[in-house]
Amino acid sequence: VPITWEEALDTLADKMMELRKNNEPEKLMYMRGRYSPTSTDLLYGTLPKIFGTPNYYSHSAICAEAEKMGPGYTQGFFGYRDYDLAKTKCLVVWGCDPLSSNRQVPNAIAKFSDILDRGTVIAVDPRMSASVAKANEWLPIKPGEDGALAAGIAHVLLTEGLWSKEFVGSFKDGKNLFKTGATVDETAFAEKQTHGIVKFWNIELKDRTP
Repeated sequence: VPITWEEALDTLADKMMELRKNNEPEKLMYMRGRYSPTSTDLLYGTLPKIFGTPNYYSHSAICAEAEKMGPGYTQGFFGYRDYDLAKTKCLVVWGCDPLSSNRQVPNAIAKFSDILDRGTVIAVDPRMSASVAKANEWLPIKPGEDGALAAGIAHVLLTEGLWSKEFVGSFKDGKNLFKTGATVDETAFAEKQTHGIVKFWNIELKDRTP
């Protein structure tokens, strides 16, 4: 049965006050989408705190802020990046679907077939997405095993000396010191565009063989 906005607001307010009276404010959860003055500052920023619930979530966890984490932890640059899809020859689509959810969906749709014509698309995803359906290779990993796969690949790239020296940098004496299980002196490596690669090797990657 259709109801008015006023009736809907009253119903919502009554439900919220019922939670407060039952001392169960944490049972209220607020989830928001894109930014706006109302959804961000009032509903997302103020209402949950006043009401007393810790359960309020932003779409940024699977969008903008998550996107910034990649360059943040690999290059020390917490910001947005764009991708040169017009010249890409090997596209690795890992845990995302640029044809469906991306900051540049129309651009990805327009350029995707050209990438397939001139190169290779590899998809790493447990889900059969639109990008997976069109990819040349699909690695249907189990949910939650992305980190294990990434660490194994990184271990091989480093121990076999397959990383891009022009971009990453290299050891000052020219000898590859990345050996399975061995800690490396951070001062022995001259980094260029990456951030903390030897530190991460010592902490995480040295034992992460495939």
